[in-house]
Amino acid sequence: MLGTIGLESTVDRADIVAWDDYAVIAADRDHPPTRHLHVGFVAPSREDVDRFWRAGVAAGYEDAGAAGERTIYRRGYYGAFLLDPDGNSVEAVHHDDTRRGGNIDHLWIGVRDLGAAEAFYKTISRHTGLRDGRRWKEGVQFLGAWASFSLVRDGRPPTQHLHIAFQASDCCTVDQFHAEAIAAGHRDNGGPGERPQYGEGYYAAFVLDPDGTNVESVRRASPERVSRNR
Repeated sequence: MLGTIGLESTVDRADIVAWDDYAVIAADRDHPPTRHLHVGFVAPSREDVDRFWRAGVAAGYEDAGAAGERTIYRRGYYGAFLLDPDGNSVEAVHHDDTRRGGNIDHLWIGVRDLGAAEAFYKTISRHTGLRDGRRWKEGVQFLGAWASFSLVRDGRPPTQHLHIAFQASDCCTVDQFHAEAIAAGHRDNGGPGERPQYGEGYYAAFVLDPDGTNVESVRRASPERVSRNR
């Protein structure tokens, strides 16, 4: 489906396929499939959004919303929605402030307790570059350099088994990210250190947010942000 909007894979192996800042990996007993995630991918034009939706329906993927304007989100917002084989909501979107330099426009992440989830991401915001975005009764948005993600409690099931990574400028930022999250009472999922299995110069730390999302701060030689979806 990503090929229909001009996105080509940058890694393609038996265990992982990636499109720069988005990756899917094989699930196993210890790492179940991601569920109940919404991810919106940048489409260069409205015609690309149309192509994405038509190709998906023709291939047998479940329609979750035909191509069209969605002014409820913002003026000029044009999107189309499908469900992937694991039931995640996948969107191609084009709007007036479409992201440049990356593939993901936004994520929507279902949470159990909106206040607790917001407090977690505010705790790490100083070390991840996150800024406050819009908020509404059922959700709160955080902004990155271009992409955004929203924590949502609107009746949808909580998102499960998601991994999000934030690029750090140096190892000290990784250390501080981990220390501050742990000091605030959040769960450790891997202390700061080298992870050579992921690449040369890969230095990272991992914590779990209140819903179990694996949140990573990483310093590496080729800066990029990756959302891994099993």
